[in-house]
Amino acid sequence: MAMAHILLAEDDESLRRFLAAALVKAGHTVTDFGDGDEAFNCLKGFRFDLLLTDIVMPGMDGIELAKRAAEMDSALKIMFITGFAAVALHPSSQAPKQAKVLSKPFHLREIVQEVERMIAA
Repeated sequence: MAMAHILLAEDDESLRRFLAAALVKAGHTVTDFGDGDEAFNCLKGFRFDLLLTDIVMPGMDGIELAKRAAEMDSALKIMFITGFAAVALHPSSQAPKQAKVLSKPFHLREIVQEVERMIAA
């Protein structure tokens, strides 16, 4: 199974810790941030396989983060985690077309499986 370097942006600290722990346990490397600006700054210096981002965050939101990330690295896979799936999928949001959306609430197992499916694709 392919191991991935994942950039996680999620402002809910407890959820971020849970997600990071689950993904690390599944064998991935996770770099996590609580806001979009910090995550974006990190993207400039490192290559990631997958961006896993919440949509609604302080500072740069997840859609803006994903848009800029996709411009920098077209091979980057993008997954949104959100309580507002309709927002992400709305064409006017200009979210990168290849992005996958996972709605809250979800099971950790579910998100790990989705991540692995995306990485394998």
